[in-house]
Amino acid sequence: MNIINTYKDIESVFDAENFNIENWKSYMDRCVPGAKEMCIADMQKCIDAGYSWRKDFLPVLDNVRKNPVIYEETIKSFETVTNHLDERLTKIFNRTVNADVILYIGLCNAAGWVREINKVTTVLLGLEKILELGWFGINDMTGLIIHELGHVYQSQYGVLYEKTDNSADTYIWQLFTEGVAMVFEQKVVGNDQYFHQDKNGWKNWCDSNKEIIKQSFNEDLMTMTEKNQRYFGDWVRFEGYGDVGYYLGTMFVRYLLQSDDFDNVITYSLSKVKEEYKRFINNDNN
Repeated sequence: MNIINTYKDIESVFDAENFNIENWKSYMDRCVPGAKEMCIADMQKCIDAGYSWRKDFLPVLDNVRKNPVIYEETIKSFETVTNHLDERLTKIFNRTVNADVILYIGLCNAAGWVREINKVTTVLLGLEKILELGWFGINDMTGLIIHELGHVYQSQYGVLYEKTDNSADTYIWQLFTEGVAMVFEQKVVGNDQYFHQDKNGWKNWCDSNKEIIKQSFNEDLMTMTEKNQRYFGDWVRFEGYGDVGYYLGTMFVRYLLQSDDFDNVITYSLSKVKEEYKRFINNDNN
């Protein structure tokens, strides 16, 4: 695993306090070669969908230089979480991941991306989105980085990508893969009750309402779409709470671990996951 922190080059992207896209292009070619075109294409896709460069992108990018205290805390959190991370993974799983982990500034694409760049699995961490979302503390940074590495681990040692023929299968598979990444987080942190989403009583509420979450997810499954799903993403809410799909996914994978080990679970096919999902939904003891 390679840890790459581009923060010393990020200042070159700005003219005084203002983001300069031409400077950014030079910075990308220098620091994250191969990612520039991907980031620009994603930005253009968002603009084509109705977002505005000036209203939606530029303020987030300009904000990077507005609060130096939080900026420095973000850098320190990244360094703390990634320090000896390779060794930690090897100690826990007896193997690590082959990936580059890069802290960069990337046109608001995401707080965390996993992409193949020049045939290398790469975790891209967007500094501007991390600051916008307020994910600059140790807990949030841990969740962000380790969660993405959980997806990398599954892709390299199991099955992460499966072709699905309908939206129900797509969301069952997402429930499974997000649950794998969450359990991976818990294993690295060393606490099977750890959820980086746990703020303002989130976990207590989920624990008290887990049957409602489980049955609601199952009832929604046949009509669930990207526009109406209530379970995945900080921008959606289920009964006023975000990210409950990650909680349910964790419960699902923990259920699987009652009869199998983690490194075998991550190799499950879609058909196996669907079979186990039916058992999970009908089991009242999880």
